[in-house]
Amino acid sequence: MEKKTKIHAEEGKQEILITREFDLPLTLLFKAYEQPEIFEQWMGTKVLKWENRKHGSYAFETSHDNRVVFKANGTIHEFIPNEKITRTFEMEDSPFPVQLEYLSFEKITDNSSKLLMHIVFQSVGSRDQLLQMPFAQGINIAHNRLQEIATKLI
Repeated sequence: MEKKTKIHAEEGKQEILITREFDLPLTLLFKAYEQPEIFEQWMGTKVLKWENRKHGSYAFETSHDNRVVFKANGTIHEFIPNEKITRTFEMEDSPFPVQLEYLSFEKITDNSSKLLMHIVFQSVGSRDQLLQMPFAQGINIAHNRLQEIATKLI
Protein backbone atom coordinates (compact mmCIF):
# COMPACT_ATOMS: atom_id res chain seq x y z
CA MET A 1 0.00 0.00 0.00
CA GLU A 2 1.28 3.44 -0.96
CA LYS A 3 2.32 5.76 1.83
CA LYS A 4 0.49 8.99 1.13
CA THR A 5 2.21 10.81 3.98
CA LYS A 6 5.64 11.85 2.74
CA ILE A 7 8.58 12.31 5.11
CA HIS A 8 11.72 14.14 4.07
CA ALA A 9 14.75 13.94 6.35
CA GLU A 10 17.87 15.57 4.95
CA GLU A 11 21.12 13.95 6.07
CA GLY A 12 22.85 15.79 8.91
CA LYS A 13 19.91 18.07 9.77
CA GLN A 14 17.91 18.01 12.98
CA GLU A 15 14.52 18.37 11.31
CA ILE A 16 12.00 16.47 9.26
CA LEU A 17 9.39 17.72 6.84
CA ILE A 18 6.11 15.83 6.56
CA THR A 19 3.52 16.50 3.86
CA ARG A 20 0.16 14.94 3.22
CA GLU A 21 -2.62 15.87 0.84
CA PHE A 22 -6.16 15.04 1.93
CA ASP A 23 -9.42 14.79 0.02
CA LEU A 24 -10.97 17.09 2.61
CA PRO A 25 -11.90 20.76 2.66
CA LEU A 26 -9.35 22.86 4.56
CA THR A 27 -11.78 23.60 7.41
CA LEU A 28 -12.41 19.90 7.98
CA LEU A 29 -8.71 19.01 7.96
CA PHE A 30 -8.04 21.72 10.54
CA LYS A 31 -11.01 20.59 12.63
CA ALA A 32 -9.34 17.16 12.97
CA TYR A 33 -6.50 18.91 14.83
CA GLU A 34 -8.73 21.38 16.64
CA GLN A 35 -11.55 19.31 18.12
CA PRO A 36 -10.53 16.76 20.77
CA GLU A 37 -13.33 14.28 20.01
CA ILE A 38 -12.18 14.01 16.37
CA PHE A 39 -8.49 13.89 17.35
CA GLU A 40 -9.20 11.02 19.75
CA GLN A 41 -10.80 8.99 16.96
CA TRP A 42 -8.09 9.27 14.34
CA MET A 43 -5.20 9.10 16.81
CA GLY A 44 -6.74 6.25 18.82
CA THR A 45 -6.00 8.08 22.03
CA LYS A 46 -7.66 9.74 25.02
CA VAL A 47 -7.40 13.51 25.36
CA LEU A 48 -6.63 14.61 28.92
CA LYS A 49 -6.22 18.33 28.27
CA TRP A 50 -7.01 20.37 25.14
CA GLU A 51 -6.54 24.16 25.10
CA ASN A 52 -6.20 25.16 21.47
CA ARG A 53 -5.14 28.77 21.85
CA LYS A 54 -1.96 30.78 22.16
CA HIS A 55 -0.24 29.79 25.43
CA GLY A 56 -2.62 26.83 25.74
CA SER A 57 -1.54 23.26 26.30
CA TYR A 58 -2.56 19.72 25.55
CA ALA A 59 -2.03 16.21 26.87
CA PHE A 60 -3.17 12.79 25.69
CA GLU A 61 -2.52 9.14 26.43
CA THR A 62 -2.92 5.86 24.62
CA SER A 63 -3.80 2.63 26.40
CA HIS A 64 -3.59 -1.03 25.46
CA ASP A 65 -5.11 -3.81 27.59
CA ASN A 66 -6.12 -1.22 30.22
CA ARG A 67 -2.50 -0.08 30.57
CA VAL A 68 -1.20 3.35 29.50
CA VAL A 69 1.50 2.73 26.88
CA PHE A 70 2.07 6.26 25.57
CA LYS A 71 1.64 9.77 26.98
CA ALA A 72 2.39 13.06 25.27
CA ASN A 73 1.93 16.73 26.04
CA GLY A 74 2.93 20.14 24.85
CA THR A 75 2.40 23.88 24.80
CA ILE A 76 0.68 25.78 22.01
CA HIS A 77 2.66 28.83 20.93
CA GLU A 78 0.56 29.90 17.95
CA PHE A 79 -2.95 28.91 16.93
CA ILE A 80 -4.47 30.45 13.82
CA PRO A 81 -7.62 28.58 12.71
CA ASN A 82 -7.42 26.95 9.26
CA GLU A 83 -3.86 28.22 8.87
CA LYS A 84 -1.28 27.08 11.42
CA ILE A 85 -0.42 25.64 14.80
CA THR A 86 3.00 26.00 16.41
CA ARG A 87 3.53 23.77 19.42
CA THR A 88 5.97 21.72 21.42
CA PHE A 89 5.61 17.95 21.63
CA GLU A 90 6.99 15.83 24.46
CA MET A 91 6.71 12.07 24.81
CA GLU A 92 6.56 11.32 28.52
CA ASP A 93 8.75 8.58 30.00
CA SER A 94 10.89 8.39 26.89
CA PRO A 95 14.49 9.30 26.08
CA PHE A 96 13.34 11.77 23.41
CA PRO A 97 13.71 15.47 24.23
CA VAL A 98 10.95 17.99 23.52
CA GLN A 99 10.54 18.83 19.84
CA LEU A 100 9.14 21.93 18.15
CA GLU A 101 6.37 21.42 15.58
CA TYR A 102 5.15 23.86 12.94
CA LEU A 103 1.89 22.68 11.35
CA SER A 104 0.64 24.55 8.29
CA PHE A 105 -2.70 23.91 6.61
CA GLU A 106 -3.22 24.85 2.95
CA LYS A 107 -6.26 24.84 0.71
CA ILE A 108 -5.67 23.10 -2.63
CA THR A 109 -9.24 23.11 -3.96
CA ASP A 110 -12.65 23.42 -2.30
CA ASN A 111 -12.49 19.68 -1.53
CA SER A 112 -8.79 19.07 -0.96
CA SER A 113 -6.12 20.42 1.35
CA LYS A 114 -2.55 19.86 2.45
CA LEU A 115 -0.89 19.48 5.83
CA LEU A 116 2.77 20.47 6.15
CA MET A 117 4.60 19.59 9.35
CA HIS A 118 8.07 20.94 10.04
CA ILE A 119 9.48 19.24 13.14
CA VAL A 120 12.71 20.45 14.75
CA PHE A 121 14.59 18.14 17.10
CA GLN A 122 17.19 19.00 19.73
CA SER A 123 19.83 17.09 17.78
CA VAL A 124 20.42 15.11 14.61
CA GLY A 125 20.83 12.03 16.82
CA SER A 126 17.37 12.46 18.37
CA ARG A 127 15.81 12.86 14.95
CA ASP A 128 17.62 9.83 13.55
CA GLN A 129 16.65 7.72 16.57
CA LEU A 130 12.96 8.52 15.98
CA LEU A 131 13.28 7.71 12.27
CA GLN A 132 14.66 4.25 13.13
CA MET A 133 11.36 3.47 14.83
CA PRO A 134 8.20 2.74 12.79
CA PHE A 135 7.45 6.48 12.86
CA ALA A 136 6.76 6.85 9.11
CA GLN A 137 4.41 3.88 9.08
CA GLY A 138 2.59 5.10 12.19
CA ILE A 139 1.99 8.64 10.97
CA ASN A 140 0.79 7.33 7.59
CA ILE A 141 -1.70 5.01 9.33
CA ALA A 142 -2.92 7.88 11.55
CA HIS A 143 -3.35 10.18 8.55
CA ASN A 144 -5.26 7.45 6.69
CA ARG A 145 -7.62 7.22 9.68
CA LEU A 146 -7.93 11.02 9.75
CA GLN A 147 -9.02 10.94 6.09
CA GLU A 148 -11.50 8.13 6.74
CA ILE A 149 -13.04 9.64 9.89
CA ALA A 150 -13.21 13.23 8.63
CA THR A 151 -14.80 12.11 5.36
CA LYS A 152 -17.76 10.84 7.38
CA LEU A 153 -18.22 14.36 8.79
CA ILE A 154 -18.79 15.93 5.36
